[in-house]
Amino acid sequence: MDFPLPAQAYDLVFRTARSFNRFTDKPVSAETIHALHELLKWGPTSMNSQAGRFLFLQSKESRERLRPALAAGNLEKTMAAPLTVLVATDSRFFEHLATQFPAYDARPMYEANPALADKVGLRDGTLQGAYLIIAARMLGLDCGPMGGFDADKVNAEFFADGRYRANFLINIGYGDVAGNYPRGPRLGFDEVAQIL
Repeated sequence: MDFPLPAQAYDLVFRTARSFNRFTDKPVSAETIHALHELLKWGPTSMNSQAGRFLFLQSKESRERLRPALAAGNLEKTMAAPLTVLVATDSRFFEHLATQFPAYDARPMYEANPALADKVGLRDGTLQGAYLIIAARMLGLDCGPMGGFDADKVNAEFFADGRYRANFLINIGYGDVAGNYPRGPRLGFDEVAQIL
């Protein structure tokens, strides 16, 4: 492959990509959902932990179960989206490390330190949620990530055994630009970064 990638790739994933509030009626197929996971799973995580868990709410019935947990500003757009993903964290991600990270037995380190497991799991699950957004854009989908929901209600409804914990939500589909707000500015390099 030639590098750098064509400018169109940067636009698709970052520069002209937007957070969408409205989507067309076009459904997101099961094949596309599987392709989405096939891409995002390759993103790096600590010790290959892969702590993220993804619940794809495709049916109207599944999104109705989500309704009581949604903030008012997220209700209508989520009910109308073709697909909503619950990005969650597996609190016992370390049970898979024997196969996913065979370099040495790291499980006891996390099992003996729940605070460390929570910290690493949340960070890596969040990274995987970001990879999902990038993968979706690469597949021609648009995303509307959001945090306006009651996590306790989501966990009680979808993850009652307590192993998984909701992190954030992403509405996914084929975006309707008519629902977009004007794009906000981004902070400049000197405001957020240094080279030492």
